[in-house]
Amino acid sequence: MSDSSPGFPRPAADGDPTPPDAPRETADGPEPRVVVVTPQGMGIAEPPEDGGPGPADMVSQPAKVMRIGSMVKQLLEEVRSAPLDEAGRSRLAEIHGRSIDELEDGLAPELVEELRRIALPFAEGSAPSESELRIAQAQLVGWLEGLFHGIQTALVAQQMAAQAQLQEMRRALPGGPPSPAGPPRGDGMPRVQPPGTGQYL
Repeated sequence: MSDSSPGFPRPAADGDPTPPDAPRETADGPEPRVVVVTPQGMGIAEPPEDGGPGPADMVSQPAKVMRIGSMVKQLLEEVRSAPLDEAGRSRLAEIHGRSIDELEDGLAPELVEELRRIALPFAEGSAPSESELRIAQAQLVGWLEGLFHGIQTALVAQQMAAQAQLQEMRRALPGGPPSPAGPPRGDGMPRVQPPGTGQYL
């Protein structure tokens, strides 16, 4: 009797301590992978071959980043809806800078570097104007929305890769699902396969 059943990963053979479907170990622990499980089996999307971070690794604290993004978006609406005096503009500029500092705690290093390059500081010594605040807030909101959209797109691509792997595994199994119709007859109509006689005890 075989040791494995269709639709499940193959166990490790003698002399092979690591099954092929086991996550690879790194210095930081097992590499994350996207796993798609269906009634027909399981497919796994491997991490990037170049060793770069996966989509889930780009934001280490997604809840925190989303909270700050929602706050920044709300502040942008406030700037658009009502004029601000000098004290209000100074306070909003301070909140903007502190929001970026907090965002950096939940982002991967490459995203932190990108954010620092595009987030230009306000001029020192005076409160920024309302137009400067609107531009800075809108820029940050747009960057965060693009970040999460990119991560979502990458995750969907990984899920599709896992589903494609699952389909390949199913096609490679012996005794796969038969074709619903046989080769065409002389008149061009497909030849219907006769039903099986079944098994008898």
